[in-house]
Amino acid sequence: MYSNILIPVVFDEGHDTQASFLAARALANDDARFTVLHVMDPIPAYVASQIPADVLAKSRDRTERELKEMAAALPGATTVLESGHAGRFIVDYADRHGIDCIVLASHRPGIENLFLGSTADRVVRHAKCSVHVIR
Repeated sequence: MYSNILIPVVFDEGHDTQASFLAARALANDDARFTVLHVMDPIPAYVASQIPADVLAKSRDRTERELKEMAAALPGATTVLESGHAGRFIVDYADRHGIDCIVLASHRPGIENLFLGSTADRVVRHAKCSVHVIR
């Protein structure tokens, strides 16, 4: 059983967030803390300079609101919204915050993952804590 569980989420059809939440609850101690994390891909500067600041702010606000709505399924869960490389950020966040278990959903890997890698692959290979991958 785990006491500090990190649940990285993405907003697409290929990842089963609810299954991640169910697994996290099943793996949790009675007094476990849950953190629901979403890492946004950074927008390159040459692109960001062409997007009005209010559009970027509204997009981030909407994502943060959706993240909180999603996390409401876990009692007492906190949310974190950051920007960066998802695989690296998840592993670094887990190290810095004493996470003892990461529960993340993953798509079925294809040939493209041999060349590009995947977030779940990076987390499984580099995290110092337990990692449960939901497919």
